[in-house]
Amino acid sequence: MFKKIFSNSAFIVILACSGTIDTTKFTPDEYFNYALGLYNKNDYEQAIIEFQNILLQFPGSTVNDDAQYYLGMTYFKRGEYLLAAYEFSKLVQNYATSPYVPDAQFMLAESYYKLSPPYQLDQSYTKKAIEEFQAFIDIFPSNPKVEEAERKIKELNNKLAQKDYQSALIYEKMEYDRAAMQYYEQVVETYHDTKYAPLALYNKIKIEVRKGMINEALADISLFLSRYPEDSNAIEIKKIEDELIRKSNELSTEKK
Repeated sequence: MFKKIFSNSAFIVILACSGTIDTTKFTPDEYFNYALGLYNKNDYEQAIIEFQNILLQFPGSTVNDDAQYYLGMTYFKRGEYLLAAYEFSKLVQNYATSPYVPDAQFMLAESYYKLSPPYQLDQSYTKKAIEEFQAFIDIFPSNPKVEEAERKIKELNNKLAQKDYQSALIYEKMEYDRAAMQYYEQVVETYHDTKYAPLALYNKIKIEVRKGMINEALADISLFLSRYPEDSNAIEIKKIEDELIRKSNELSTEKK
């Protein structure tokens, strides 16, 4: 969103043709238009300097939220996402009535989204991106970008689920079944709507069956069939359930 309009074409032409610009005589609006011109010409290094100068020289000006937003955008365009996130957060916190706030909140989340690393690495930025996208959805539920925010939250949750799922696989391979089941359980409960949840629950059931944990396996089988009846492993899980019930009934008969 851009709320300022270049109102003096002659002024713009003069700026474009000038060699050295004396910004000390600019009004706040003129200074912002000059800085925005640098931004639009992809002169991001100089634009950052000018947007910062505006914020310092004109505290309380009507162009401050403009400068704050485009300062964040300039860092974002340069790929300096952590600095961008910082500047967007300042706008959200300090200019609550600004029309830029919805876009700034989205871009704050987007900055952390860009910082989110491959699943094997620390996922602090991933979690922060989810938090900020969710805040955007909660505060601006009718915004056109809500659908994109929801899609990205789902993508990021899949990454977190993949990290825990891969950890579970490693523990299972090392025959640390207790740790493996804990990680599988975390995937199932925390990331139940991701593609890794049915895989995690399937693997957890297989461990429980192997270890003779019949009651636990039957409980997880019931959960699997209720949540994921169309999953590719559902038929196998149902056969396992039938076999466990048969064995359980045989044991009961023998005890009698």
